[in-house]
Amino acid sequence: MITNEQLPYIIALTRLYDGRQRLLRELLQHYPEPEQAWDRLAITGKQQVREQALREAEFVSKHQIGTYYLHDANYPKRLAQCPDAPVLLYTKGNVNMTDGHFVAVVGTRQATERGKMLTRELIVGLAEQLSDLTIISGLAYGIDISAHRAAMEAGIPTLIIPAHGLDRIYPAFHRNDAVRALEHGGIVTEYPSGTTPERHNFVARNRIIAGLSDCTVVVESRERGGSLITASMAFDYDRPVFAVPGRINDDNSAGCNCLIREQKASLLQRPDDLIEAMQWATAKRPVQTTLTGLDANDDSDLNDQERLLLQKLREAEDGMLVNDLAEETELTYSEIITNVMTLEVKRRVKSFPGGKIRVI
Repeated sequence: MITNEQLPYIIALTRLYDGRQRLLRELLQHYPEPEQAWDRLAITGKQQVREQALREAEFVSKHQIGTYYLHDANYPKRLAQCPDAPVLLYTKGNVNMTDGHFVAVVGTRQATERGKMLTRELIVGLAEQLSDLTIISGLAYGIDISAHRAAMEAGIPTLIIPAHGLDRIYPAFHRNDAVRALEHGGIVTEYPSGTTPERHNFVARNRIIAGLSDCTVVVESRERGGSLITASMAFDYDRPVFAVPGRINDDNSAGCNCLIREQKASLLQRPDDLIEAMQWATAKRPVQTTLTGLDANDDSDLNDQERLLLQKLREAEDGMLVNDLAEETELTYSEIITNVMTLEVKRRVKSFPGGKIRVI
C-alpha cells in the first residue's frame, strides 16, 4: 500500500505524464520508489506541479477517496495486465475490482427501447446464474445508464468509470444513479479532481472499462460509436468481446453487426451464450426485486397501464408481441415498453427471444 508520504509524489508524476502512462511505467521500472523517480526529473514548473499534487492528496484524504497504485498488491489484477494501465486510480464507494466475474456492458447513447430492454434482460439473466457478478460501464446516456440501473435493480454491484475527477458527476442528470451505485459498487477513475469531461478523456477511460473486465458486451452501436473503441481495446487485450446483433438496415446495430462480421466479437442472443463461452460455473440464485416475497397475483402496487398490460398477457396463453399489446390496449409503443420493463423488474412478466412477452 502506498503511504501518505508517497501519494503526493505519485500524483505529481501522473500529472506530468498525463496521457503517457507507458512512459511513466518505464520510468517507474527504473526507479520503483516514487520519490526517487520524482527526484530524477529535471523539468521546469516542477514546484507548481508538486503543490498541485499536495492539494490533491489533501482532497483525497478529506473525502475518503481510495487510491490504487500500479505497483501495489491490491491493484486490480485484470487491469494490471494491460500495457497502458493507469499508474494511479481514484475510487469512491464499496469498490471490489478483483474478486468475482466482471462484465462490461456498453453501447450507443441514442439507445432504442429494444436496446434498453435487451440490456436489462441480459444483466438480470446473468445475475440469476452468477453469484459474484459485477457490471462495468461509463454512466453515459443510453446503454451505459441502462446497464448500471439494471445491475442495481438486480441487487448486484456496478462500477462507474467516468472521464473526469471525483469532484463532479457527468452527466449531472445521472447523479442519483451514481450515488446509489456507491452503496454496492462505486466509481473508479484515473483523473484527479478538477478534471473536466473532455472528449479525449472518454476515449482514454474506455481502456479502464475494457481492462477491468473479463469480457465486454456491446448491445447497440452505430458504425462509428464510442463503444466500438472499448470493444477494440478489449480485443487488443485478448479479452472476449460479445455483440448483440440487429437488423441489417438498423443504424444502431451497424457497429455490432460489423464486430460480428469481422470476427472481433461473438454473437450474443441470450445470457447463456456469454456464460457458456466464458466457461463460467453457474449457481441459480434469487434476484432482488421490488416485489420480493409478495403475492404475484396482488396487483395493488401496479399503475393502471401496468394492470391493463398484465390483464391482457394473462389472457394470452402463449404470450403476446408488443404490436399485439398495442392493438389490444391502444397504448403507445413507448408506453408499452416502459411498463413492460417495470413489470419485468417486479417479476410479473418476462421477455423471450422473438419478442414474445409472457406472464411468469
